[in-house]
Amino acid sequence: MAPVVVDKKVKLSPLAFSGSAFVIIAALGFSSKGVLIKLAYALDPRIDAISVMAVRMLLALPFFLIVALRIARHRETAPLMRQDVLAILALGFFGYYASSWLDFTGLKYISASLERLILYLYPSLVVVLSAWYYQRAITRRERHALALGYAGIVLVFVVDLHFVGADVLKGGALVFVAALSYAVFLIASAHTIQRVRAARFTAYSMSVATAFTLIHYFVQHGAQLAHFSLEFYAIGLAMAVFCTVIPAFMMNAGLQRIGAGMTSMLSSVGPVMTIGLAYFVLHEPIVPVQWVGTALIISGVWLLVRRQ
Repeated sequence: MAPVVVDKKVKLSPLAFSGSAFVIIAALGFSSKGVLIKLAYALDPRIDAISVMAVRMLLALPFFLIVALRIARHRETAPLMRQDVLAILALGFFGYYASSWLDFTGLKYISASLERLILYLYPSLVVVLSAWYYQRAITRRERHALALGYAGIVLVFVVDLHFVGADVLKGGALVFVAALSYAVFLIASAHTIQRVRAARFTAYSMSVATAFTLIHYFVQHGAQLAHFSLEFYAIGLAMAVFCTVIPAFMMNAGLQRIGAGMTSMLSSVGPVMTIGLAYFVLHEPIVPVQWVGTALIISGVWLLVRRQ
């Protein structure tokens, strides 16, 4: 739908406005995840990454199953091809289960603010991986964007090294590999999403990720999952609904309405939201160097996507 032009001033169409709103709400939901994970870890020393993941995914699973069943029962839904089934299994494992486990484990060692900023490097990783896979040169604009982004990460790392200590290197490495895994997931999932559609792919792949998560938990901790406090399950429910289900579908809806470039730009509010939430909820320190690093990272991403 084209924008309505009145007196030479461009106004957002209803479709673009709703798409932008969906992306911003999704960014807020994703930004809250790290803060809630840190709160969960503080409740009980027995709580580890896979425990948080298991409760989160188990509570989110009914929502994804409902969507999957509704799509499967629709008479216009074509049966999945064998290659699509294999792709959903692999992408659910690497893109949602493995990446999440690395991310959640890394949060044991670093601040929620740094975690979100490292994850926000994924567009730059997509650029590098795509250039390598398709054997094309990285443009000058892309090199400048990469330099801005990684200079910003170095600055924020310095802050966390001062306040958190040497463990920040271990946690940062884990979250960076999580971002790398997600970047691979984005590149590899593009053709599958085009064939099976975004909502169907999300519901199916998240269900697959839940299965892998529960298998991991049962192997490591046994079948007991009801021995934590009520506060922990409340945090898990909040993560399932507000940091998983709602953002996942809203981000897809926004992406379909306003495109990948504008979605990436609007998503840049996410790291800023995380820094604010971490400051007010977790009392994580905020120093000027951190804001400079954040600005460099966001500027790098904007430089990558502004022409799309």
